[in-house]
Amino acid sequence: MTNSKRRKGLVAASALLGGVLVLSACSGGDDDGAGGGGESSQAQVDKAAAEKSSEAQIKITPGDGSSNASINNSATVKVTKGTLTEVRMTTSDGTEVKGEISADRTSWQPSVQLERATTYKLTATAKDSEGRAAHENASFTTVSPDNSFIGTFTPDDGATVGVGMPVSINFDKAITEKAAVQKGVTVSSSSGQEVACHWFNANRMDCRPEDYWKEGSTVTLKLALDGVEGAKGVYGVQQKTVTFKIGRNQVSYVDAQTKQMKVTQDGKTVKTIPISAGSPENKTYEGQMVISEKFKETRMNGATVGFTDDDGEGEYDIKDVPHAMRLSTSGTFIHGNYWGAKSVFGSVNTSHGCVGLSDTKGANDPSTPAAWFYEHSLIGDVVVVQNTGDKTIAPDNGLNGWNMDWAQWKAGSAV
Repeated sequence: MTNSKRRKGLVAASALLGGVLVLSACSGGDDDGAGGGGESSQAQVDKAAAEKSSEAQIKITPGDGSSNASINNSATVKVTKGTLTEVRMTTSDGTEVKGEISADRTSWQPSVQLERATTYKLTATAKDSEGRAAHENASFTTVSPDNSFIGTFTPDDGATVGVGMPVSINFDKAITEKAAVQKGVTVSSSSGQEVACHWFNANRMDCRPEDYWKEGSTVTLKLALDGVEGAKGVYGVQQKTVTFKIGRNQVSYVDAQTKQMKVTQDGKTVKTIPISAGSPENKTYEGQMVISEKFKETRMNGATVGFTDDDGEGEYDIKDVPHAMRLSTSGTFIHGNYWGAKSVFGSVNTSHGCVGLSDTKGANDPSTPAAWFYEHSLIGDVVVVQNTGDKTIAPDNGLNGWNMDWAQWKAGSAV
């Protein structure tokens, strides 16, 4: 044999041997004992690896690569046939997210709510009964603000409010699937009163009973909106329960003709206060109004509610109005008045539409009628304004849905 032929034979043999090795490593060729495979075959290697592998099975939710993930129910780690030894969650920039492994070490979840439009990375390690380790990794992105909606609600969790306080929810996106969203909102009372919800528009839904809440009752608001599609491609992210307490039953009656306000608790008059309502040129709205905000002192500028002089400046601009309580979104308040003569209260209607009570500058004199009423009022108390000669306030101008009868109110439900 010539040297050249010998070299060719060696090359061919090398290629053949190389092919056998490649098949052994990548495709797990037949283990028939031929060709010297024996104990080194891939099937035997895989078997040996499996015997050494951990039995622990880790599952991360949501799956790797998920988008539009929930900010409430995502980032859960569970293990079967083992226990978790370490879980680490970070944002894409490396910021650590705190979480807790359960007492039995079979699950983990973050201890803080996730942020929207954020990418998170999870790495988890577990061990089985033999102490063998298993690992799992996942990355996902939470739902973006553009693809999600939230509802800002009142009253706050744990608050004590008056009997007229509705649950009012304002959504940050227009809701087209109102029935689906309303089904995700439950309002109930320990009094057993029936509660109905009413949509004023695509962004606002209020809920109340037929009559004022029963004093001393507890109202529970449950938001189960996580994943609910409120409009095409726009999903809810809220999942929480809120409770608030109803205080004593206080309803105050303002009579613009007699210029007196009768404050009642549980139907009994506890105080009568002289008032000054809107002037004949600027009458006060009539109707049932709910106190929605309280300010010991606040600024009132006529320009913000359309009362301007020829120069465009407000007809009034009082920077320290004492004991002010809001009755409407459009600017109706019941408040203290220190700049008017004491003689007007109970005798003349002089305001731009608010209800004024005698007060002193600085809001620090507890003996004034305005201070007394402020201290004895809760957010959610009802003020009924009568005999002004003006129209009834619109039900959606503030928290004033009580100016709809029960049939009208229920007709605004989507379910």
